[in-house]
Amino acid sequence: MPSVRHFITLFFLIFPVWIFAVTPSESSLRSAIVKVYTVAKSPNYSMPWSSSIHQISGSGAVIEGKRILTNAHVVANRTFIEVQRYGERKRYIATVEAVSHQLDLALLKVRDPLFFKGIKPLKLGKLPEIEQKVSVYGFPMGGDTLSVTAGVVSRIEHQRYVHSGESFLAIQIDAAVNPGNSGGPAISDGRIVGVVMEGIQKAQNISYLVPTVMIRHFLKDLKDGHLDGVPAFPVLTQPTENPALKRYYHLGKYDGGVLADKVLELGGLRGILKQGDVITSIDGHPIQEDATVAFRRNEYTNYEYYAQLHQLGEKLRVTILRKGRKMHLRVPLLKTANQLLLVGTYRYDKMPSYFIFGGYVFSPLTRNLAVRVARSHIDLIPYMEDFATKRRREVNLMLRVLPSAISRGDYGYLYWPIAKVNGQKVVDFIDLYHKIVLSDTPTVILENKTGTRIVIDRKEAMRKQKKILRRYNIEYAESPDLRSAGIQNSL
Repeated sequence: MPSVRHFITLFFLIFPVWIFAVTPSESSLRSAIVKVYTVAKSPNYSMPWSSSIHQISGSGAVIEGKRILTNAHVVANRTFIEVQRYGERKRYIATVEAVSHQLDLALLKVRDPLFFKGIKPLKLGKLPEIEQKVSVYGFPMGGDTLSVTAGVVSRIEHQRYVHSGESFLAIQIDAAVNPGNSGGPAISDGRIVGVVMEGIQKAQNISYLVPTVMIRHFLKDLKDGHLDGVPAFPVLTQPTENPALKRYYHLGKYDGGVLADKVLELGGLRGILKQGDVITSIDGHPIQEDATVAFRRNEYTNYEYYAQLHQLGEKLRVTILRKGRKMHLRVPLLKTANQLLLVGTYRYDKMPSYFIFGGYVFSPLTRNLAVRVARSHIDLIPYMEDFATKRRREVNLMLRVLPSAISRGDYGYLYWPIAKVNGQKVVDFIDLYHKIVLSDTPTVILENKTGTRIVIDRKEAMRKQKKILRRYNIEYAESPDLRSAGIQNSL
C-alpha cells in the first residue's frame, strides 16, 4: 500500500502546471495594484492669477489601513482623483489622506467599501540587497492592462528626488519604467521594497525607487495625524580628504569626518555646533573622509542619511573634534530644508502668492519659477543656493509690469529682485505687501541691490487699479492665501 508521501509526490508529478500556473499569492498581489487617474490644475508662476488643467495617470498599491500608496507627483495640484482596481473597469472617487512632496509619497483613501472587497493589502519589506530580483507592477503608457517588468537592484545610495529637489536614499534598478508606472510598487518575495518614482528616459533601463526605509519614515510621521517632514541637518560641511586640512584640524592620517563650514542661522544649532568643528560620527556611525557613512557592510551613502531617519524634533547624537578636543553632543533636528532655504523647495497644491499694485505685479521667488526662467535671468541663480536669515526669509520679485499710462518706461522690468522699499529692507513677502500697499507714503520707491529705482505714484496707482485689472481680465488683485488671511488690497 503506497504511503502518504508517495501519494503527494505522485500528485505533484501529475499536476505541476495546474498548481503553479497562477498561485494564490500572485493573484492576490495583482489585486492590490491600482491605476490612479488625476485631473490637475497647474499654476502659471509667470502669471500667477492663471492656471491650466491637464490629466495624468499613475499607479499605486493597497497597503494596511485601507490606504493606497502612490507618488506625490501623481496627485500633485489635484482637483479630482479616481482609482481603478486591477481587472475591473469601474472607477472609484479617491481623496488624498496625506502627501509628502519631500519624499514623493502620497496616501489615498476611497470611501466606497466595495473598492477594498477581496483585496489583501501588501506589506512593506526590508531594504533589498544588491542584485536582488524585483518586479515592478503598474499601468504604464501604451496600454490599459497591468504591466509587470523584472529587474535587479543595481545600486543603493543618495539620489536627488526630482519632485522635491532634495536628496534621500534611493534604489536604482534596471527594470524598464515608463510614464504611468509612477507610484507602482516594486515587489520582491511578495513584499514592497520600493515605490517607483522616476526613470531616466535617455538611459537604458535605469529607474529609481523610494525605498521602504523612507516610506516607513513617512508613515511613522503621520501617526500623530500631522505630517512634519524629514528634518535637515542645518550645517554646511565639507569632506576632510585633504592631508593638509586633516593636520590643521588635528585629524589623524586615517581619520574621517566632515568639517563644519557654516551653522545655519535658523537651524537651531548655533551655539551648540560651531564653524571649524569636525563631525566624526553621527548616531554612533563613523563618518568617512569623503562625507559618507556605512548603512550596511561595504555599502555607503551620504552621512545625512542618519539624520534623515529621525523625526522632526528628535535629537541626533554627534561626536565632534573642537580644536582637537573630542566631544559628544545631542543636537535637536528642528527644521526641514524648505524652512532653511532662502528660496524654498518646489511648491505644490496651492496657487502662487502675488499681489498687484497699480499694474505692478509682485510675487516671491519660487523654485518653480526660477527653474523656468534661470537661463534668461541668471541673476536669480545665486538666490537658489542661499539660506534664509531672520532679516531675510524670502526673495521678493517685481514679477512683471502690466502696461498702462502710469507704468510707461517700466515695461521691461521682469523678474526683478527687490532689496528695499522706501529705503527699508524687506524681510519676506508679507512684509513687502505691508510696505507697498498698507503704508501711507505718497510714493513707493522700489530698489534692487545695485541701487536701480522704480518710483510709483500711490494716488495714481490707487485711482487706476480697478481699470487695469479689468483691462487684463484679472479678477483679484491678491492671491487666495492673502485673501484667506484677511490681507486684502483695498484699491
